[in-house]
Amino acid sequence: MDAKELSAARAGLEPGDRAALGALVKASLKAFAEKAPGRSVELRVPPFAAVQCVEGPRHTRGTPPNVVEMDADTWFALALGDLAWPDAVADGRIDASGPRSDLSDYLPL
Repeated sequence: MDAKELSAARAGLEPGDRAALGALVKASLKAFAEKAPGRSVELRVPPFAAVQCVEGPRHTRGTPPNVVEMDADTWFALALGDLAWPDAVADGRIDASGPRSDLSDYLPL
């Protein structure tokens, strides 16, 4: 899934259809993980999905040292290039911790 496919799919979402929203979040996070393979960062878009991504030291137990969490609207805006990473961080729309948690090099999709 690239940004064009994501944009079209998002435009087709029916308001309030959480199942379709969740499926789109999962598909787009999977595409992101394919673009940034690895296991050093956990990217979370609760309550829908989380993926392991970005090369580097992998964690095996407990909370990973590099965690990025945001809501679905923020994720879609970043994935589509409608929102810049530094702006989302400055606005508090992203909760990111760890030295590898800046995902701006991989966005938009």
